[in-house]
Amino acid sequence: MAYQVGVIGGDGIGPEVVAEALKVVQAAGVGIDAVDYDLGGARYLRDGTVLPDDVLDEWRKLDALLLGAVGTPGVPPGVIERGLLLKMRFELDLYVNQRPFTWPADGIDMIVIRENTEGTYAGEGGFLRKGTPQEVATQGSVNTRMGVERCVRYAFELAASRPRRHLTLVHKTNVLTFAGDLWERTFNEVASEHPDVTTAYNHVDAACIYMVQKPAEYDVIVTDNLFGDILTDLAGAVSGGIGFASSGNLNPARTGPSMFEPVHGSAPDIAGTGTANPVAAILSAAMMLDHLGEAAAAGRIRTACADTGSLVGGTSEIGDLVKERVQ
Repeated sequence: MAYQVGVIGGDGIGPEVVAEALKVVQAAGVGIDAVDYDLGGARYLRDGTVLPDDVLDEWRKLDALLLGAVGTPGVPPGVIERGLLLKMRFELDLYVNQRPFTWPADGIDMIVIRENTEGTYAGEGGFLRKGTPQEVATQGSVNTRMGVERCVRYAFELAASRPRRHLTLVHKTNVLTFAGDLWERTFNEVASEHPDVTTAYNHVDAACIYMVQKPAEYDVIVTDNLFGDILTDLAGAVSGGIGFASSGNLNPARTGPSMFEPVHGSAPDIAGTGTANPVAAILSAAMMLDHLGEAAAAGRIRTACADTGSLVGGTSEIGDLVKERVQ
């Protein structure tokens, strides 16, 4: 059986790393019928298209989505981020952002679960007296019991399936006393249903310190949208670099396709040079295979990528080496 996968190569190095990921998936023996979509900053600059509703309707019929990276100099800030990435997350209800980080040399094996549809990214806020000396800008954080609880429950179930069975809530409850209170109460209530999972709490600023000083102590982290966005870039930096950081934007209810993408950006400064690291995209494709029920193939890909930090080569060369190890 071939899976129907929407492929958004996007901008910069995006198409290059996605090509390597698809090459490795094929070598792992999984059939993919790729449906290509020309979306991203370059497309916007050509004709103003960001993410049409008819494309979203097509995506709802697919098994999964694989994205390279989006972002192009010259596009106003927020156009692609809100109009493509966030619209995709909101419309397809991709409410869990799962980002694993593994670096055996330092004993790192952690997963960050980031709430993906609420918080400060929900779009609440606005301007008063814009353009005047008295201008006011507000940007609120939207947190619902339903949104927080479904993310927390997913994190507890994931933690319960791992050997260490440990889950850390990261927030800022001492200052964000409303959102933080909702997160903490929800976390504690769900924790009572999982006596097999040990728990901890870190303020987000303390978590930044611990993630640098002793990242191996983390197992699973659950946090809100903004904190998760920042923490996972830091986690990538301490676990080999952002070129190894994969992610899945998940709809655990499977009412639509989930989307998988490397954490890194489009890196326009190295686009076309053949020097981009494709491992993050390859590992994101492995996450996609796990989601599709192809655990054996996904495991072979992860094993093939396990020591790629020591490999020397360009984008296609590293892709070829991983492909050979998978076959």
